[in-house]
Amino acid sequence: MKINGNAIRPGNVVEHKGGLWVAVKIQHTQPGKGGAYLQVELKNLRDGSKLNERFRSSESVERVRLEQKPHQFLYEDGELLTFMDTSNYEQVSIAKDMVGERAAFLQDGMDVEIEFHEDSPLTVILPEQVVLEITDTEPTVKGQTAASSYKPAILENGIRVMVPPFCGSGEKIVVNTETSEYLKRAD
Repeated sequence: MKINGNAIRPGNVVEHKGGLWVAVKIQHTQPGKGGAYLQVELKNLRDGSKLNERFRSSESVERVRLEQKPHQFLYEDGELLTFMDTSNYEQVSIAKDMVGERAAFLQDGMDVEIEFHEDSPLTVILPEQVVLEITDTEPTVKGQTAASSYKPAILENGIRVMVPPFCGSGEKIVVNTETSEYLKRAD
């Protein structure tokens, strides 16, 4: 399906220069002279190479439709992540670097979506939010709560996030899996 160059969003898979690329980051740029364009950081789904491209609204790109199937994360074995198709119980192993830094958010039994292109797995879509426990953080300093200051905290999966001063060790919080940002306390 053809889409305008300025309609690309992070996570979209496009066919460009003979390969399949996923949009990692986008930035709308409107220079003082000339037309606006979209600066897109693309990552090749086959070999992981990166490319920065500019797309104008007058250009069109081929957006690739991928088949999404629900899977459940089973376990990690070295550099491989193993998932089970929840409809037919078949197992799929995917290289850890295909998921990238977000692999740290995977938890046993977590439901994810895996996108396939012609029966080969391409990307893993994690839930938008996960609940994690804070394992280590600085103690709250009295009087520091007047300003909206955040303090560093290390979560059970080893990820480092900034949390409000009222959060302490052993507390469960909700974290955004795409931005690795604190959202709220877990209920």
